[in-house]
Amino acid sequence: MRYFLILLTTLLFSTTLFSQTLDPIKWKASVEKETDDSYTLYFEATLDEGWHLYSQNEADSDEIAPTPTEFGYNNTPETYELIGETIEPKGIEKYDNIFEMDVKYFEDKVTFSQKIKRIDKNLKSIKAEVFFSVCDDEKCLAPETIEFDISLSGEATENKGDLSAITAEDQNKSDALYIDIKGKDVFPSEEVEKKSYFNIFILGFLGGLIALLTPCVFPMIPLTVSFFTKGAKDRKKGLFNAVLYGFFIFFIYVLLSLPFHLLDSVDPEILNNISTNVTLNVIFFVIFIIFSISFFGYFEITLPASWSTKLDSKATSIGGVVGIFFMALTLALVSFSCTGPILGSLLGGSLSSDGGAMQLSFGMGGFGLALALPFALFALFPNWLNSLPKSGGWLNAVKVVLGFIELALAFKFLSNADLVEHWGVLKREVFIAIWILVGIGMVLYLFGKIRFPHDSPIQKLSVGRKTLGILTLIFVLYLIPGLTNTAYANLKLLSGFPPPLFYSIYEKEAHGPLGLNAYTDFEEGVKAAKAQNKPIIVDFTGWACVNCRKMEEQVWSYPEVIDILKNKYVLISLYVDDRKELPEKSQFKFLKPDGRVKNIRTIGDKWATFQTLNFQNNSQPYYVLLDTSMNLLNHTTAYTPDAIEYLKWLQTGLKNNNKK
Repeated sequence: MRYFLILLTTLLFSTTLFSQTLDPIKWKASVEKETDDSYTLYFEATLDEGWHLYSQNEADSDEIAPTPTEFGYNNTPETYELIGETIEPKGIEKYDNIFEMDVKYFEDKVTFSQKIKRIDKNLKSIKAEVFFSVCDDEKCLAPETIEFDISLSGEATENKGDLSAITAEDQNKSDALYIDIKGKDVFPSEEVEKKSYFNIFILGFLGGLIALLTPCVFPMIPLTVSFFTKGAKDRKKGLFNAVLYGFFIFFIYVLLSLPFHLLDSVDPEILNNISTNVTLNVIFFVIFIIFSISFFGYFEITLPASWSTKLDSKATSIGGVVGIFFMALTLALVSFSCTGPILGSLLGGSLSSDGGAMQLSFGMGGFGLALALPFALFALFPNWLNSLPKSGGWLNAVKVVLGFIELALAFKFLSNADLVEHWGVLKREVFIAIWILVGIGMVLYLFGKIRFPHDSPIQKLSVGRKTLGILTLIFVLYLIPGLTNTAYANLKLLSGFPPPLFYSIYEKEAHGPLGLNAYTDFEEGVKAAKAQNKPIIVDFTGWACVNCRKMEEQVWSYPEVIDILKNKYVLISLYVDDRKELPEKSQFKFLKPDGRVKNIRTIGDKWATFQTLNFQNNSQPYYVLLDTSMNLLNHTTAYTPDAIEYLKWLQTGLKNNNKK
């Protein structure tokens, strides 16, 4: 009776908003007779858009690797023999930056074939099975085994299993997988918030404001505004032209991001994988070093002078709206030596995170808006021009300060490459030491102790230089504890800029991901949570789960997140693709709601079924917060690339646990 209630509960919840069970692949088997005793078996898989199935030939090792597709047959020397291996088509081959290896997979529809020779003339059918896992760009589903009973007369059916084989012991073991979770009415569904681009827009806007203070842009403001307001036949026309000029500046910078949308549409993974692409991160490192040297004044990064000259002549000859557009384009080209490095920072920061091309567009829009606003505002209020400070040596000082910032940011990209390849070159403390040296250099420059090629002798330190110098010195002092192996080494203000705490020159404990103490058995984890009086985070994961690794390396490594996972929760990591067989006495048959029988043979079989039965979800990564009485503490969540969003989710769970 209880088993019936479990199945009924599963069916009911599968119709609610809580349901996230996915079934993106359909299998069909058929047979073709070649001669009297020779046959070819065909296994056709049809995948939903965006999903893919891995090749049979993927690496099968203890390292993180895709789950290979495997076929099994019930052949014996007396029944039939296999002629050669199961054949698969060409498929798609590419280098995967997460697995750090070449992978082969299939999309849309794929057919495998296997030739056999019948030995037993009375043999009527072939039993076969396929073990596989499918993934999309965000998640992988737990590996699954599908069984087939293929009639040599031409009919083939998926084997749903012998229901009479379900014993009382099987039912008892199935019952043990069910946990009575409370609070599904309070947290009925997974509610992953849509990504907000407001932050990157603001960062782009701030970058544009900084660009305004450079020698290439700042002197252009009064000259351009005066040209429009005094050169027009009437004031209204001048105002309109100045505002239109500002709009075109904004439009041009948004336009620059459009090619990246084309890349994104060709392959959505191109932009999302930049953060783990070693080559691109090293290239960004080199580019930022070049930018910083340019800002220090040792050379100028400029576009060909003929470009700006030609555009300027077009703007003069054409006139009108089109002429104003070419004037805005000319400004963008002429100011490139100052804006280029800032745009490079914006490009690198946007594309090395998960926002992709859309995030870049918002950042470029913010940058363009900040550059455009002064031209429109000063045209509307020309008296404000009198309040602008005069050009001078302070503009070059702004460039040099930006050079120090570019130099510090360069090592972030080198750190990304170092983490992926495990070179051990930029451990956390080494990275922080480099930032301290850059900070000291910036302090010495601001207080006039060192000079660069375009700097004039300093007669007297300005209030701005003194203030910025003192603030930089305070920041350097803040960084120093990060060199130690103490509780003060967690520099929360940097929020993930340095390598994570576990990537250290000091020895760290290593039990689970990132050195966390993770239980791999649910019952053991619950016992530990009760003993420690802590809430539980259940991490449904997989050895071959791409986004599980992304979450661990990019989100869990966020200092405040790893601190909560380590000290506030008991972590239970359940690997749904673990191929290690359960002890024979722990293996059993599980009757699915659709009538199919699933053989629970491996650890992965058990935890994949456990996830689907209790949470009506079969994708990974998947996270659940529970107290020791099995009350939900927050809605479930999945792949969440925003570390701050994930941190808030964990903190809400702690608050709800404290209330209980």
